[in-house]
Amino acid sequence: QVQLVESGGGLVQPGGSLRLSCAASGSIFSIYAMGWYRQAPGKQRELVARITSGLRTNYADSVKGRFTISRDNAKNTVYLQMNSLNPEDTAVYYCNADRSGTRYWGQGTQVTVSP
Repeated sequence: QVQLVESGGGLVQPGGSLRLSCAASGSIFSIYAMGWYRQAPGKQRELVARITSGLRTNYADSVKGRFTISRDNAKNTVYLQMNSLNPEDTAVYYCNADRSGTRYWGQGTQVTVSP
């Protein structure tokens, strides 16, 4: 079992930045691939960024060059640095841990980008 707790969401103006954090507990954090997903009202949940246990990363096209995912295995934490935010980034952001088809989710943190 893995427990995930996100933090760092909030209200930010267009062009601003936020840093999301996801603290994990309950298992060996370093062996899991970690991801950030988001879900806007009326839309399906979508992958934003993912980082494997070997530190390979991939991003949604819509966030490439603006968002950066990273992990600190010593702190059991994964981060999402979000720059140049725009209103289309408004969503609930969820942290995900997965390994061999087993997936865990956090409760989500709201990000709102508005003037």
